[in-house]
Amino acid sequence: MTKSDSGKDITLRIAQQPAADELLARSPLAALVGMLLDQQVPMEWAFTGPYTLAGRMGSDDLDAAEIAAYDPEAFTALFTTKPALHRYPGSMAQRVQQLCQYLVAEYEGDASAVWRDAGTGEELLRRLNDLPGFGTQKAQIFLALLGKQFGVRPTGWRAAAGAYGEEGSRRSVADITGPESLAEVRAYKQEAKAAAKAAAKAAKATKATKTAKAAKTAKGSPKAKG
Repeated sequence: MTKSDSGKDITLRIAQQPAADELLARSPLAALVGMLLDQQVPMEWAFTGPYTLAGRMGSDDLDAAEIAAYDPEAFTALFTTKPALHRYPGSMAQRVQQLCQYLVAEYEGDASAVWRDAGTGEELLRRLNDLPGFGTQKAQIFLALLGKQFGVRPTGWRAAAGAYGEEGSRRSVADITGPESLAEVRAYKQEAKAAAKAAAKAAKATKATKTAKAAKTAKGSPKAKG
């Protein structure tokens, strides 16, 4: 995946580490694993993970068949060895192995086959959503990453990616092209998190008010006095 579908060279700056970004650009499986690890850790940490994992496996790339067949305890040890590959190394090791086992069973171990012949954005979204560890949001973000930075653009890909597919957005890893855009995406995520927290707090307060009013009404009813 060193070149996009349009034949242009791919240069990534997601991990903010040249060797790790070079692996992401040329290895479809590394890109998928990086996306899988992008959960509850800084984006740079998640997308450096595939490079670190490959090194610990004694290779310059990841192989789905090898990972799928790896002894589970030994594979977990690759994640837990300090520095750990993730905040939750044990569970993420299991998810990565499950992802690779699925790729072997459904795509003969070829990660790029997930999107290579997808005819529409909706079909690609469905395929991504079927991957172990990929919910709708993660699938849409990766679809946007494929379209924006890898040149994988089946018909309707932006619509299928939702808001993450919008041109010029700064919502996700799909929009990171360097330190400046990384800071913008991080700021957006922090604002979204704060807004969600405020909304949850407001909803909780509203619920408490309604409960108090209902209790007061019940207390003041004739039956309650009787």
